[in-house]
Amino acid sequence: MEKPSKSASTLKELIKHAIQDLEVTPDEYQKIMDCAQDDGHIDKEEKTLLSQFHGMISNGTIKRVKG
Repeated sequence: MEKPSKSASTLKELIKHAIQDLEVTPDEYQKIMDCAQDDGHIDKEEKTLLSQFHGMISNGTIKRVKG
């Protein structure tokens, strides 16, 4: 089994922060997207994290707010 990439761990922490306050600002959202593509490759764990993150935005669990 592959070990998660360093960027996946960082991505997880950024998303965790967004989940804690149930809001994501444009800056936080951009940091999450940038982190996912930081190494030029979105691995399996990153895809899963992004899918769950976008699902929470879609269902209203996390609100996108203005800066």
